[in-house]
Amino acid sequence: MTSGGIVRRRYGQIRAALTVVVAWGVLAGAGAAEGARATAAPGALHRSPAVRLAPGVQYTAFRTTTPRGVAHGHLLTVDLGAPQVSVDLLYPGAVGARAAVSRLAAGRRAVGAVNGDFFHITETQHPGVEPTGAPDGPAVSSGRPLKAAVPDGQRFGPALPPGTTTEDVLGVGRDRRARLDRLSLRGAVLTGRRTLPLRGLNQYALPVNGIGAYTSRWGTTSRVRATCGTDTDRAAPCSASTYEVTVRRGRVRTAARLPGSGAIAPGSMVLVGREEGARRLRALRPGDPVRVRHRLVGRGGSPLRFAVGGFPVLRDTRPVPGLDTTTRAVRTGAGIGHGGRRLYLLSLDGAPGEPGLTVAELADVLGRLGARDGVDLDGGGSSTLVTRASGSADTVVRNHPSGGAERPVANAVGVFSAG
Repeated sequence: MTSGGIVRRRYGQIRAALTVVVAWGVLAGAGAAEGARATAAPGALHRSPAVRLAPGVQYTAFRTTTPRGVAHGHLLTVDLGAPQVSVDLLYPGAVGARAAVSRLAAGRRAVGAVNGDFFHITETQHPGVEPTGAPDGPAVSSGRPLKAAVPDGQRFGPALPPGTTTEDVLGVGRDRRARLDRLSLRGAVLTGRRTLPLRGLNQYALPVNGIGAYTSRWGTTSRVRATCGTDTDRAAPCSASTYEVTVRRGRVRTAARLPGSGAIAPGSMVLVGREEGARRLRALRPGDPVRVRHRLVGRGGSPLRFAVGGFPVLRDTRPVPGLDTTTRAVRTGAGIGHGGRRLYLLSLDGAPGEPGLTVAELADVLGRLGARDGVDLDGGGSSTLVTRASGSADTVVRNHPSGGAERPVANAVGVFSAG
């Protein structure tokens, strides 16, 4: 049976059993949820006994009390100090594509995973323009940059707390330590006659007046959306001034007034410009030499081998100022502890009747679990946590996705153990 077939079979089996397995009984015995609602102090956090999935990786169910009732969740605790353990970005082979977390994890035989960044899920504001499925923030997979961040005003997801940006990431460096970082794009288009600033890399939205580069990793999705909206208004109309050139083997090969779609051949690159960026690209002619340089630059520390977009909610054990204290939802989060050597990946359960958490409550839970720093990842119907026991072929969805089934997502945080 294929990995996808195993996932579907296992998912069908656990949907019926998950209420038992997840533990309203496993967490604290029969009737624990109702008892907790009546007796537990607000903010109390209880964990079930840890289950070892592989060397350095454990799974735990937990519950926490809120003013609205008991929220249940699922936790992966990852020891990055263990030599067998690593973390990497899972994505469906293209930036502009989506797949279920269970399928992403099974495809690379991860022992555990949670969904990752917020992403371009709908496009109701620009009729006729297709959603790309691409994530908001920067992404680094196996040490190679996949994409840069869209402008803050173009992102999908809840409002950013003051002082945060779409460039914020959760990352793991080559030193095997997790950290919060901020990845900015540095790049240029070298034409032989002039140097043009590069403002985007495999992004569903480009800055006004910008030029963006699209590689074979973008996928087949249309690039039109990159020229819609503005830096501060996602719903603003698509630009009336656009241009696109295809570069292959260091030379301009083709040009078009409108951004296109379809696969980009390995070794080729498509440059998309809007407004002033479009005007500058119009000066290029077939045969002109073009080189493109780009890199994602962090704020220090070891170069990141893995990075996924997410906004900070906890820094140095303190909640980030301005966190939302009213909107409750099913949430996914990640926390960092023990000097960057421990990673906590959690997803709330989305079963009917679950109270959810506010972003501020998520920060509190991450702190209670032992995190010093933490981020909010995509939530709602995207929230998913999966595991696979070492030596097993079965990938198991541990939580109830709130939509009743897994939502295809842009990327995920994958945990690996060689033991």
